[in-house]
Amino acid sequence: MTTWPAVLFALLAAASNALATVLQRRAARTVPLSAGLRLGLLVDLLHRAVWLGGMLAVVAAACFQALALSQGALSVVQPLFVLELPLALLIGRVLLGGRIPRSGWVGVALLVVGLGSALAAAAPTIGTTHAPFDRWVPALAVCAAVIVTAVSAALRRGAGGVRAACFAGATAVGYALTAAMLKDATHAWQTGGPAAFFSAWQTYGFALTGVLAIFLLENAMQSGPLTASQPVLTLGDALLSLSLGVTLFDERVRTGWWLLPEAVGVALVLWGAMLLSRVALARDLTGAQDEAPATVREGTGPGPADI
Repeated sequence: MTTWPAVLFALLAAASNALATVLQRRAARTVPLSAGLRLGLLVDLLHRAVWLGGMLAVVAAACFQALALSQGALSVVQPLFVLELPLALLIGRVLLGGRIPRSGWVGVALLVVGLGSALAAAAPTIGTTHAPFDRWVPALAVCAAVIVTAVSAALRRGAGGVRAACFAGATAVGYALTAAMLKDATHAWQTGGPAAFFSAWQTYGFALTGVLAIFLLENAMQSGPLTASQPVLTLGDALLSLSLGVTLFDERVRTGWWLLPEAVGVALVLWGAMLLSRVALARDLTGAQDEAPATVREGTGPGPADI
């Protein structure tokens, strides 16, 4: 196995996810607004070709991700998904209009340079394509404990940055765990075909965890500003995927003095993600709230002006 096919498929997956985000957001603009949960929303969207196009892009992204994970290391593939946000901004500018300010372009440059620097310094190596079950048990236990802890912490806080960051942290764990199980499931397909794939527990595991991650992401976006959730999600997914790649699949990264350029690259990615999360077009694409309502901000209750 070589790295370049994995990188190519990972970039195609990130681009497909970005296109799906933009198309689904454009479709959402064409349906009537509703103050509450409207069951007819899905029916309305099904009649819109742009929304169906977005769903096809989601399917394409899943296929590209599976191909990437079958060809390369988890610690290489998943970090490349941080490029989804800048790609969504570029596609959104074309399809939805809007303007990317100078700070947005700086954010894109910082994120790309930081990601490239961190991966070049870490130089992850391809390990095994299958993780034994005795490694999965502690990994699943730790990931489940982190998700439960993060969600519990989020539920104890009012709407705002801390709540959004906690939900984003839980989402990051879900995304990383989904990718790890998908990698193992693709190994089952390669070695035993469709029968082995559909009989493997990892197949149903990544499907359930993926749905959970999407649910947690929606809560993160609705709980507070994108500036609180996006950096946690961006770095969390990449770092946790790297950890799972090392512990489950025997992937290796360089340590020693290489940790310095790796840390610099991570810092640049974090800086870029924070800048991009402040771009109005990014908030429009995700549907994230800029600020919690006055009556539910963190640590506050209704004041005289709210009564």
